[in-house]
Amino acid sequence: SLPCAKGGVKNRRFLTEGLLFHDFPTHLNRRYRGGHCPPDTNQDIYPRQERIAMLKLPTRQTAHPDAKTLWKNANLKVRDFLNSMCFSGPSFLGMLIFYLVPFGVVIYYSFIAGVVDSSFVGLKNYIAVFDNAAFRTAAKNTAVFTGLAVPLAVVLSMLLALMLEARIPGKSQFRTCFLSPMMVPIASIILIWQVLFHSNGVVNEFLMVFGADKINWLKSDYCMVVIVSLFLWKNLGYNMILFMAALNNIPKELIEAAELDGATGRYIFFHIKLRYLSPTVLFVTILSIINSFKIFREIYLLTGDYPYDGLYMLQHFMNNMFKHLDYQRLSAAAVFLAIVIVILIALLFLIENYFGKDVEG
Repeated sequence: SLPCAKGGVKNRRFLTEGLLFHDFPTHLNRRYRGGHCPPDTNQDIYPRQERIAMLKLPTRQTAHPDAKTLWKNANLKVRDFLNSMCFSGPSFLGMLIFYLVPFGVVIYYSFIAGVVDSSFVGLKNYIAVFDNAAFRTAAKNTAVFTGLAVPLAVVLSMLLALMLEARIPGKSQFRTCFLSPMMVPIASIILIWQVLFHSNGVVNEFLMVFGADKINWLKSDYCMVVIVSLFLWKNLGYNMILFMAALNNIPKELIEAAELDGATGRYIFFHIKLRYLSPTVLFVTILSIINSFKIFREIYLLTGDYPYDGLYMLQHFMNNMFKHLDYQRLSAAAVFLAIVIVILIALLFLIENYFGKDVEG
């Protein structure tokens, strides 16, 4: 019970059902503030139903929080997630429309009999692709090219970055020389390579000075040398810049402390620099693998639809399947290529986590 204005006691039953003193109408509150307390009897001034109705008066209803109040009271993580989705939503939507949905359609085509006949055939298309001699040749050539070009691109670009880190004369000119291929259009690059490696090109003329015979570079066993050199010349500059940026982020205190302790240059490179370069090595390797699967454009411009057997890549196989409207084999080959790329990238992440976990974070 609560005391009244004159020191009396209000009827306890007025406080039941959640009804507080200030919830009564204004004229009744004035009566209580004037010192008139309800009689201490078992009878209430207002019956129970009327008291409940008084609680539901429109004048006493709590206003619903607006959107601004809800946003302020929201969890900080939820707000950060919604903010990030507002910025990344358009990009995610574009990736969904132009990449994920078409790839889902490709997976669907790889399990049906044809565009007209949509009956499910299971792994029949995949078996037909693996039994195809052209596919096996293309897969072997692609694996050989990737196995040669990617390690060379990573190692040579790292060595160039380490060389430019040292104080050598002509450093800026050397850097410009390796970055210039990034500014040259692909058509111009192909024209340069045709001039160099034609049967009557500059390279053969140079070799004939020393008594060597002419070599048909694009139609012989040396064809892989031409494509690997083209890939390296085109991609070394960008990879070198990435390694130079990573070398600048290595703490100089660690290297100076190692030198004071008598560490050799070999020890500093393998135990300090290489560990700090592991994220960049991973990124450059993934980027080089992706670029190695794009070499079809250069080979196609050099040799056409059906090049020498040593240059027949998986993209040639898929391009020819598309021209023959064989979408089922095309889709099966594309899914196989995607699975191989995902497995390679997953293995690279595992290796990088093992060697670089002690320097990250």
